[in-house]
Amino acid sequence: MDNVANNKQEATLQFRFMTLADIPDVMEIEYEAFTLPWTEEAFQNELTHNQFAKYMVMELEGKAIGYAGMWTIMDEAHITNIAVRGAYRGRKLGEKLLDELMSTAAYLGMERMTLEVRVSNSIAQRLYQKKGFESAGLRKGYYSDNGEDAMIMWANLPSAGRSGEEEGSVLDS
Repeated sequence: MDNVANNKQEATLQFRFMTLADIPDVMEIEYEAFTLPWTEEAFQNELTHNQFAKYMVMELEGKAIGYAGMWTIMDEAHITNIAVRGAYRGRKLGEKLLDELMSTAAYLGMERMTLEVRVSNSIAQRLYQKKGFESAGLRKGYYSDNGEDAMIMWANLPSAGRSGEEEGSVLDS
């Protein structure tokens, strides 16, 4: 019986698209992670009015512990935000969340991905570099809380089904 209980308590990490019901949890994470948090209204607008927005939640044992968002325009994905609850940082969960976001973008036909990151956030920069992002310039004074510059980073995404050669595809003759 104890084994059954232990099996149920094993950590189960899941990713799913964000819904309006997730906003209260996302707001908790947002306030933990950012000095300039988005508002509830911003997330509501993203989920209900922005056709380019795609947001996901990362859950551990049914609890939202992280989220990420992107805009998908033409063949490019722009990461709007990515965050993990403070109590769960340092466990490579941010990396798993970024992997999932990048895979989703590739699946949706995106070829490249971009983001802005604070020039002082070396931890995030190292993660992005590990995932193939490269610096492509600066946005001077980007962050309004302290006027800090943002590093612009870009990465090429894997071609998830873009070649037209995968099983079941129809190729032009």
